[in-house]
Amino acid sequence: MIRRNIEPLVRAGLAESPVVLINGARQTGKTTLVRALAAGIRKAAYITLDDSAVLGGVAGNPRGYLSGLEGTIIIDEIQKAPALFPAIKMAVDEDRRPGRFILTGSANVLTLPKLSESLAGRMEILTLRPFSQGEIEGRRETFIKRLFSGKGFPVIDRAVHGASLAQRIHRGGYPEAIRRSAAPRRAWFSSYLTTILQRDIRDLSNIDGLLETPRLLALLAARSAALLNISELSRSAGIPHTSLQRYLALFEAAFLIQRIPAWTANLSKRLVRAPKVLLGDTGFMAHLLNASEDAVLKDANLSGRFLETFVGCELLKQAEWEESRPVLMHYRTAAGKEVDFVLEEGGRRVVGIEVKSSHGVGVQDFSGLRSLAEDAGKQFAAGVVLYAGEKVVPFGPHLWAVPISELWVE
Repeated sequence: MIRRNIEPLVRAGLAESPVVLINGARQTGKTTLVRALAAGIRKAAYITLDDSAVLGGVAGNPRGYLSGLEGTIIIDEIQKAPALFPAIKMAVDEDRRPGRFILTGSANVLTLPKLSESLAGRMEILTLRPFSQGEIEGRRETFIKRLFSGKGFPVIDRAVHGASLAQRIHRGGYPEAIRRSAAPRRAWFSSYLTTILQRDIRDLSNIDGLLETPRLLALLAARSAALLNISELSRSAGIPHTSLQRYLALFEAAFLIQRIPAWTANLSKRLVRAPKVLLGDTGFMAHLLNASEDAVLKDANLSGRFLETFVGCELLKQAEWEESRPVLMHYRTAAGKEVDFVLEEGGRRVVGIEVKSSHGVGVQDFSGLRSLAEDAGKQFAAGVVLYAGEKVVPFGPHLWAVPISELWVE
């Protein structure tokens, strides 16, 4: 079993909070993680709501069902039984011992207000995303921590070791996908997409026209890491604006896409406020676009999208296990200065990450980061240009060109 880097946070949550919810896209390894945790708990009851018989019993009498269980109660796919949330709330209000419930869900409860509100103040929420590159190689990455430390990066050569960058992008991080070669992986993603549409999306909404969603997801994949233009996407998809917004909300709730908000701390400056849209996994993105391993870095129309999505996904994963839980954003001015990603730590400090597919970096590649540094003032901690070279090169105070492989260094 590959160790998950959020596991220490889950254990800490169980020691302090009555309820810990681990949510994330289907097939990211939530069940494997909670079963491993259960093995170390003296008394634990495991329930999966993917079992229709169990689901029927829970839905009929949620409070009575819970009252018959002892020890730590583990409930898989909690979003399938919304009636359980009030029952869990009542159980917790009667006995607030930490570690009473471990929940998993393939829908983001933060997008389902009635569910999240019922356990406000009683629940620790963590997101388990597909494997990070460090997790695949058995290490806990420290890239974000080093960025915010202000100490920078050692000036050394660092090539991509192990799988090539194109391999890493093409396989993505889903546990089942990384075990397979290209053809079986395509078959798995086809089955995965069908499961998502027939189960998770239908569980979240009775929306019509699910046959349209593969094409819409492919259109989003082609626009991953770009500004989200609802009007343009509506025209391209042939879907009315209001229906499109519902689709996007559903995809986001199922962790298939993520909106990356704009950084807007400097309210006196004209900044672009539109969010970016990011596919949740580059392996899934390659499947949706029918892109080969060679194409992900050689197709001039897509290589930038793939590389930036890959970096964005890795940053989201690493941010989840950082104590400060930095928020991922992007930066763009009306004059066209931009930084691909900005991490903001508790509304205080910010770092900027620019992504380049080239093997060399020049002063001009730091223009967006310098603009961000000027706008952020004392909040600016560091800026890096991630590129396809092998050397760490300083480019001024708190600015470095850094090989992409530094993302998954311990």
